[in-house]
Amino acid sequence: MCGIVGLYLKNPKLKSKLGKMFKPMLIEMTNRGPDSAGVAVYRNPTKKSETKFSLAHDDANYNWKGLVSGLNKALKCKSTMSKIGNHCILVTTGKEAAVVNWLAQHHKSVRVVGSGHTIEIFKETGLPANVYDKFDLDNASGTHIIGHTRMATESAVTTAGSHPFATGADLCLVHNGSLSNHNRLRENLRKEGMEFQTENDTEVAAAYMTHKLRTGSTLKEALESGLKDLDGFYTFLVGTADGFAVVRDPIACKHAVMAETDDWVAMATEYRAIAHLPGAENAKIWEPEPAKIYTWGHA
Repeated sequence: MCGIVGLYLKNPKLKSKLGKMFKPMLIEMTNRGPDSAGVAVYRNPTKKSETKFSLAHDDANYNWKGLVSGLNKALKCKSTMSKIGNHCILVTTGKEAAVVNWLAQHHKSVRVVGSGHTIEIFKETGLPANVYDKFDLDNASGTHIIGHTRMATESAVTTAGSHPFATGADLCLVHNGSLSNHNRLRENLRKEGMEFQTENDTEVAAAYMTHKLRTGSTLKEALESGLKDLDGFYTFLVGTADGFAVVRDPIACKHAVMAETDDWVAMATEYRAIAHLPGAENAKIWEPEPAKIYTWGHA
């Protein structure tokens, strides 16, 4: 099952309304994914010398201030943090790899949910409406946002196993469907230095895309390669710092619909998630073609 939703704002005047516009889209997919939900919002870009990390911990009272103090002292960097629910948005001048290694050594129970310059990821078990409210996403302002509601069929219901999955560089991925060759791909990607936190096949797809980008592919080229290397039935929605991309496998049996107006572009598993948007009644609406890559963004 699972539900996918994405919204990219073409009209910059709507940026302050991003969270409110997106909320009914995510909630509409509750019956497709009542187990957990997650959102990746692109907002508040950092300086080029900084990296933004989305961190999570099961303890809502975790000592994030102590973590930041220790990080600054150990790496001789400057860092700030904001606590949102049981997540923490960390902005630091520390080198990304060094920060990840330090966290793994000194704060092993902290999960790195995402990283980059603009992305912030929030995900948790529970009904989508409750997850959305927990992280105050109603007030989210930004350029684009993607989300996922999960009905766990292949792994346990956990926060770590919720979507979106991110593996660095402002890239994240949500997925409806299943991959048949993810175990083999996971082992191959581990040999290339990629690390994994779960057994979820979507994390493999995200790592595959990140690896392709790190080795010189454009996002479009990475998605084209994925059509050859990723076996299964799927719809992918991939977020980047510039916008998002949509692709379905060559058979395209998993639901997907897209809509576009002068103000926005939206994607969802079902049209009812898009119908809430202002101007939806006049939007261009279509079903993404099999194995065709659709991209929108400001770059």
